[in-house]
Amino acid sequence: MASVTFEAVSKSYGDGPAAVDKLDLAIADGEFMVLVGPSGCGKTTALRMVAGLEDITDGVVRIGDRVVNGLTPKRRDIAMVFQNYALYPHMSVRDNIAFPLKLAKLPKDEIRSRVDEAARILDLEPYLRRKPRSLSGGQRQRVAMGRAIVRQPAVFLMDEPLSNLDAKLRVQMRADIKKIQTNLGVTSIYVTHDQVEAMTMGDRVAVMRKGQLQQVAPPQELYDRPVNIFVAGFIGSPAMNMLEARVEGRSVLLGDARLELGEQPWLAAYEGRSVVLGVRPEDIEHADAASRDGGARLRGRVELREALGSELLVHFTVAARQAVTEDLRELAAEAGDDHLTGQPGGEEQPASATLVARFSPRARVVEGDDVEVSVDPRALHFFDPQTGIAIRGA
Repeated sequence: MASVTFEAVSKSYGDGPAAVDKLDLAIADGEFMVLVGPSGCGKTTALRMVAGLEDITDGVVRIGDRVVNGLTPKRRDIAMVFQNYALYPHMSVRDNIAFPLKLAKLPKDEIRSRVDEAARILDLEPYLRRKPRSLSGGQRQRVAMGRAIVRQPAVFLMDEPLSNLDAKLRVQMRADIKKIQTNLGVTSIYVTHDQVEAMTMGDRVAVMRKGQLQQVAPPQELYDRPVNIFVAGFIGSPAMNMLEARVEGRSVLLGDARLELGEQPWLAAYEGRSVVLGVRPEDIEHADAASRDGGARLRGRVELREALGSELLVHFTVAARQAVTEDLRELAAEAGDDHLTGQPGGEEQPASATLVARFSPRARVVEGDDVEVSVDPRALHFFDPQTGIAIRGA
């Protein structure tokens, strides 16, 4: 087993912007690290530099104590799992798993022993004589993982291995992969654009944007304490609600509403200035279910309700302005949402914003209803509209 370290690692193609820009990231021995971000953020390029499939423009990559910049992939002691399985269709499952060991000319008894052990770990023992075409997508991906496991590498590299599976299989396979990695204790780097995968699988998650590392932290810390607007908006489903607000003393003006905040001294420097206020859907409570003296109140009109059985997502409009920053524009474009119009802080942005709240499934709200909600001031997030950096206390 081994750690993996990026030291000011960059990758450029021609004269364009860097695909990866001065990446500093230390992955501990045995850790499951997930690299996540929108398309083109540099996460796959970073993974391929560890694998030796991309040359490093600048900086140093270490696996354990070795600098591997100049080493071929074969000499790096890594195993990679791709999204397309890359199985040999004419070979049995056993032969597919054994293939790298045969190339390495290991003794037949050792090959048989390693393949049997990998098949046991991956629940593939009943399928060892089958060809890949007779397997499900999830079984094929487990065969691809078996081929990686038998090599007993220092590091596993996984490049969106679940992207070709349907939703139900993805849920099962991400649990399987995490369990296998935990049992084996192998240092693993996992690339995905799916923040649900990132949050459920990683010991830590590294969020990337335009080639730069935004934040690296355990999943819950990313969720609770995002360092900037981009991380706050990218992590979480449904996404954090973002609104323009103005600080006035111990309160903020939010359209026609005033939210009392209590003591939040870190906002003092923004007195009389605009900030971006963020609130997650689960921190917006239906007023009928909230204590009458708890939380700041907002009023709006219900536009849509999505009943999901275990929860109810309620979309409602309030008399406030949607926040518009370059970060939020990028996040909206990634999600295929073109509702953000106008310029950041511009008056052309309509004075009506749609928020999403996560209510109890038994909340009695219907489209067209006026609704009152309660927000705990301690659950609010604040960001500088120019820099995007979080405003908060220690």
